[in-house]
Amino acid sequence: MSNRRMVTIAPTGGMSMKTANPALPTQPQEIADDVYACYKAGASIVAVHARRPDDQATCNPDIYSDINARIRAKCDIIINNSTGGGNSGDMLIERPDGLWESNFEERLRGCDGIGAEMCTFDGVTVVDTVSEKEVVVITTPSRCETLVKRMVDRGIKPEWEVFSPEHILQDVTRLIEKGYDKPPYYINMVLGGDKGFQGAMPYSPDVLDFMVKCLPPQSIWCVSGIGPAQLPASMQALLLGGHVRVGLEDNHYYARGQKATNLMLTERLVRIMNEMGIEPTSAAESREILGLKPL
Repeated sequence: MSNRRMVTIAPTGGMSMKTANPALPTQPQEIADDVYACYKAGASIVAVHARRPDDQATCNPDIYSDINARIRAKCDIIINNSTGGGNSGDMLIERPDGLWESNFEERLRGCDGIGAEMCTFDGVTVVDTVSEKEVVVITTPSRCETLVKRMVDRGIKPEWEVFSPEHILQDVTRLIEKGYDKPPYYINMVLGGDKGFQGAMPYSPDVLDFMVKCLPPQSIWCVSGIGPAQLPASMQALLLGGHVRVGLEDNHYYARGQKATNLMLTERLVRIMNEMGIEPTSAAESREILGLKPL
């Protein structure tokens, strides 16, 4: 088993606001500065979410392009733009039945930002509960194909993001078998978000172990633990040979009652990795692992 692993920093996300954590970076320069600090601490991939000037969620390609350019001016970290978007702003459509719907056309625009090497493929149909608002995220099989074709047409590698075993075994496996990605297939398992997402799984050692066993051949994988699951899920992933993700997108706390920053979470993870005899890969090494073109 290799003693080198990829570390992803997810600095912003599409859900939380600065009212939850003032350290959350939402605007292009804030994001670029935070990403660079985490890059210097050992992160080699960044999962980027875009926000409007009013901090509401968007997949506006002009905003993505601005963020990407600011990050690239600072470092060679791998840039992975989200097509999940978020649960506010441009991402929401009000429905006549009292529900809200995630804006699929806006999600597609997340593939269009200049500078993205990867994009997060959320081929999931789930319900996101935000306060009293229920947001239906509808990604049917045909929409899955539309989304992955958009990535392929732009030379972007999918990061297959999954929330439960069936997400792996159904559309992800189907699309991989249809040739929409080349190995290695990079699959990010998001666990611990079940209290907010109907259709997501809690984190437990057994759940993660089972999902790893569901992966298609020639896959490599990462785990994203939500909230208090972030640290134990990361430790299990390292022990099982997986890669890891941290950041304020997934978790606002360093410890009970202590708000975190992205740098704090990155530095702690890398410190623990070093104690375990595991080193973070560089961005160039991560590109080689993922089969991406060198910069």
